[in-house]
Amino acid sequence: MTHELRLMTVHAHPDDESSKGAATSIRYVREGVDVLVVTCTDGSRGDILNPQLKKDPAVQAAIEAELPEVRRREMDAARAILGVRQEWLGFVDSGLPEGDPLPPLPPGCFALQDLHTAAEPLVRLIRQQRPQVIVTYNENGGYPHPDHIMTHKVTVAAFDAAGDPDKYPDAGEPWQPLKLYYDVAWSIARIEAEHQEMLDRGLESPYWELLKEREGWPQREITTRVPVGEHFETRDAALKAHATQIDPDGPFFRTPNDIRRAVWPTEDFELARSLIDTTLPEDDLFAGVREYEAAARAAVCDHSEQGAHEPAGMCS
Repeated sequence: MTHELRLMTVHAHPDDESSKGAATSIRYVREGVDVLVVTCTDGSRGDILNPQLKKDPAVQAAIEAELPEVRRREMDAARAILGVRQEWLGFVDSGLPEGDPLPPLPPGCFALQDLHTAAEPLVRLIRQQRPQVIVTYNENGGYPHPDHIMTHKVTVAAFDAAGDPDKYPDAGEPWQPLKLYYDVAWSIARIEAEHQEMLDRGLESPYWELLKEREGWPQREITTRVPVGEHFETRDAALKAHATQIDPDGPFFRTPNDIRRAVWPTEDFELARSLIDTTLPEDDLFAGVREYEAAARAAVCDHSEQGAHEPAGMCS
């Protein structure tokens, strides 16, 4: 048994780990936390969103012909920038259906999997990784992409099952994570703050269109604001590594990071489950966990003083 801190973030597609909570992952990696990114699907039904790659039809066709492999290489590059470890669950991208009425999802895709079956590989990873904290999306998926919604369902099911010895008995020794968070990548308050700061500095804001839709934005409770402003540039580099999915001249990159650091230097989360005591609001995903682990270490070491054997190095 070890007492180091371990974080698992569960995402739908390659690139989601870099657009949602990436600066937080970078911060914890640099603090010595073991961070594992779990990617549920291969991203094979994603569109090419970088206009530079769509200028030449031959280039676009070549990328589309091997998109899963291209996205795997992009994930390798982003992972190296973030400094995290990463695992694929191996499901097939469901795509984002469009139209009215919406067309059916493709057979065999992630969103159509049986939930019990789909949760098994994540339960196995949780039991191997033994994270105290897991981060994923809320019940709406952050936005209503079928893979994001399925990622939420799978993660919640795995969080509940991983510590139960009667569930998935062949998936490893039970391990119960202590906290589950939902990522709050954007909030209307953050958009309004960055928008106003851009205007106050005499700059053109990229948020006019988003603000026209503000009434439709769901309001989530932000319980945890993790200070990560110093890592914004590294986060941006990881996001740009997903070259097929990111327009480097798009709206996200039009807000200078010094403005973001001035008005919103945090990444935000909603605490969905906690099996330990914590005080809200928090500024640390491991709030309460650090104290819990320290108490566990003390208990083991106290027990060892009575003649029991402790793991090597734990009480040194």
